[in-house]
Amino acid sequence: MKVLLVNGSPHKEGCTYTALCAVSGALNLNGIGTDMFWIGNKPLSGCIACRKCRDLNRCVLQDAVNEFLEIAGDYDGFVFGTPVHWAGASGAITSFLDRVFYADLNGGGKRFYLKPAAAVVSARRAGTTAAWDQMNKYFGLMQMPIITSRYWNMVHGAAPEEVRQDLEGMQIMETLGHNMAYFLKCKEVGSKIVPPPPEEPQVYTNFIR
Repeated sequence: MKVLLVNGSPHKEGCTYTALCAVSGALNLNGIGTDMFWIGNKPLSGCIACRKCRDLNRCVLQDAVNEFLEIAGDYDGFVFGTPVHWAGASGAITSFLDRVFYADLNGGGKRFYLKPAAAVVSARRAGTTAAWDQMNKYFGLMQMPIITSRYWNMVHGAAPEEVRQDLEGMQIMETLGHNMAYFLKCKEVGSKIVPPPPEEPQVYTNFIR
């Protein structure tokens, strides 16, 4: 089993990376393999609503989004990390997740269906719970079980060495890794004896019809 940890910070090895490494370490202790994916610090466009992903099962824009989509199906779980920018998730990770999940959903892909996911948030001081709520909404729509820890998944610090001094935050990251490993192992055993849920044709409605 493998989990992909996604670093949504413009800094490759900054505070968000430090938090994700703690999650990764706990997963590894439980025999779960991990890889890190950095979305980079080049500009990432938001979704342009062209709907080409219906035919391509990927995004029409060629950048880190498609690099991620190409490998996502090989993983059993995901941890998405973001710094707090203006009391929310970073603009880059927001554009990234908008397009990643829309391309998979619209293209009929099954890269994320029933795979566990978690959000990790890093901040100097505040905005963490708002960003965490924002991230979890993606997983809820994609039918991804949300993994939690003994507190909301956040660390505090303005630099990696400060994050490592946040002893409670680092413990929260480690507990998150242990909890995800436990879920993955339970899912592996359970899937052998319990059939998957039925998939019904989706019904679309809006407020005028």
